[in-house]
Amino acid sequence: MENQVCPKTWLAESILVTLFCCLPFGIVGVVHAAKVSTFFAMGNYEMARKQSADAAKWTKISFFTGLVVILIYLFIYLAVFTIKEVPIQ
Repeated sequence: MENQVCPKTWLAESILVTLFCCLPFGIVGVVHAAKVSTFFAMGNYEMARKQSADAAKWTKISFFTGLVVILIYLFIYLAVFTIKEVPIQ
């Protein structure tokens, strides 16, 4: 019997980025994260590692996409609402 360690599931991280960063990519991360434990319990260790890697990839994509969108929003907000009008003379 092999002593295998279950790979990281990334479930908590993917749920958090789904809620706070980018919903579509986060959902993909949650789906892959949910499969890690299932494949590991079935004894399919290679597929469990692949699902863990996919969950990590999509969780990171979701985080950085959300971060970029938030930064763009803040830049546009500051550009629009902090411009002072120059009086016409």
